[in-house]
Amino acid sequence: MSRYRPPRRRGSTYITPEGEAALRAELHQLWKIERPTVTQAVHEAAKNGDRSENGDYIYGKRRLREIDARVRFLNKRLDELKVVDRAPDNTAKVYFGAWVTLEDEAGEEQQWRIVGPDEFDLAAGKLSMDSPMARAMLGRALDDEVTVRSPTGERHFYITAIRYKPA
Repeated sequence: MSRYRPPRRRGSTYITPEGEAALRAELHQLWKIERPTVTQAVHEAAKNGDRSENGDYIYGKRRLREIDARVRFLNKRLDELKVVDRAPDNTAKVYFGAWVTLEDEAGEEQQWRIVGPDEFDLAAGKLSMDSPMARAMLGRALDDEVTVRSPTGERHFYITAIRYKPA
C-alpha cells in the first residue's frame, strides 16, 4: 500500500481582516516567541549527552519540525490570501463576510457568518464559504429558501436576516 495521497483541493483565497490578523498573530507567536524557546530547550537538552534516549531533545526536535511546517504554511498562505474588507455593492444578497440568520422548519433560528476556510469556527458561528451550507446560501436574498443536503437527509432553511456589519 502506497503512502501517496493526492493533494487536497485548495480552499478559497478570501479572508476577513480579522482572520488575517489572527493568522499573522499566530505566525508571530510561533516564529518570534515559541520557536526561540523550544530551540533553547533543545540546545540545553543536547548538552546532556546521549540524545537517543533524551526525551526533552527528541520531543523538542519534533516540536521544532511542527513549528517550522506551520510557519512555512502560514507564510505561503498569507501571500496568496485576498483580504475582503468592504461590503459588496448589493447588500440585499448573501456574499462573503455576511452575517446570515436562518430559520429551520421548527422555527429555530441560527446565525452564521460566512468566512474563508482558514478562519472557520463552528462554535463561534463562523462558516467556511467552501462548506455545503455556505455554498447553498451564497447569492440568495432575504426570505429565500435554502436547501442543504446532509448525511441525515435534506434540510430546509429560510433566510430571515442578512447584514454585513457586526451587531
